[in-house]
Amino acid sequence: MTLRKFGGPVLAFALAGCMLLMLIHPEASLQAALRGLAVWWDVLFPSLFPFFCISELLLGFGVVHLFGALLDPLMRPLFRIPGSGGFALAMGYVSGYPVGAKLTAKLREQNLISRVEGERLVAFTTSSDPIFLLGAVSVGFFHDASLGLILALSHYGAGLIVGLLMSFYGRREELALNNSTAAGTVPPNKGQGGRLQAALSAMAEARRKDGRNLGELMKGAVQSSLQLIIVVGGLVVFFNVLMELLNKAGILSSLFNITGMLLSAAGFPPELGQALINGFFEVTLGARSAGAAGSALPLQFKIAAAAFILSWGGLSVHAQVASILNGTGLRYLPFMAARLIHAVLAAGMALLLWKPLITTGLASAWPSLPATAAFTPGASGFAASLSLLGVVLACGLLLTLLITAFALLIRTIRRES
Repeated sequence: MTLRKFGGPVLAFALAGCMLLMLIHPEASLQAALRGLAVWWDVLFPSLFPFFCISELLLGFGVVHLFGALLDPLMRPLFRIPGSGGFALAMGYVSGYPVGAKLTAKLREQNLISRVEGERLVAFTTSSDPIFLLGAVSVGFFHDASLGLILALSHYGAGLIVGLLMSFYGRREELALNNSTAAGTVPPNKGQGGRLQAALSAMAEARRKDGRNLGELMKGAVQSSLQLIIVVGGLVVFFNVLMELLNKAGILSSLFNITGMLLSAAGFPPELGQALINGFFEVTLGARSAGAAGSALPLQFKIAAAAFILSWGGLSVHAQVASILNGTGLRYLPFMAARLIHAVLAAGMALLLWKPLITTGLASAWPSLPATAAFTPGASGFAASLSLLGVVLACGLLLTLLITAFALLIRTIRRES
């Protein structure tokens, strides 16, 4: 009650202060806005807009229902999420934030997942895309492609651990609501033929209920995707201007010093304070600051800071996700808590994996693999993301088939005994 009472006036005064700083520093504000607009137009629009459109079309054609029925044996035991969440997981990990949140919101709107399941899903499907992590961060900011393996294992591995931890979230609420049967899932069938047939039937039924022709689907996908990408661009510009104003006011330097003292007290290099504060607001600036930190700093701490920043996502990404979740009934606080847990786990995993991967030579052998050529800065990000999406979905389907076959084998053994 106290937070609601005083939160509004505090926010109003803060925005008024930002307006005053913009009047005092109009040139710096304009340049910061132009930088944010350039990032949106050159990077975010071409990388995210196609995935927004494709995901809308796949929902209209019922492909998500197909994968939902096929991936249910994998997603429900591990993450307590219907199989349709497997598609959101794959798309979120391949195309990066905020695609996972956007697909989760769509699944919630179509009543394919409950509120608790949606909060679980968005908590661990919001991650950096491999093109940015492996190409921009490891090669562009750290100038060492071998570091990409450590970053990828710590970031995505910690994300899956968060998904496993989130499976314990909301169980009391589910029991209270008697949500034993999740909406939109297909009952398990005996045998792979039965499951595949049920999945195809679910896809056909979803397409029939949608009822729109291809032209209407394309129009709706473009309109919805444009609205979302404009919101994303506006938030990127806003946070670029906000950080510039905080820098001009001397607030950022004070935050750098305070964070440096806290890091020093915890036994970490205080020079990483600037990277963590930049990453708290915006992930790209934070990752760049981590790579540009003093050369005297141990490299493993710089990598751990980058893993922390990538997993936290920055307030800019948090604002994007909050705007997407608005109106769906999904709460923001579980997402924020999961981001913090993800960041701490990723930093810890980066420190733990550093010595084994470096001493065994696995990290140095990573850039020589042919598959890594798709994630270099000069590669086509969209083509690489599509190929990776196919690999992720194929692996998920293969795991599903193996789990189902193993379950059938166990049931057969029990019957014979």
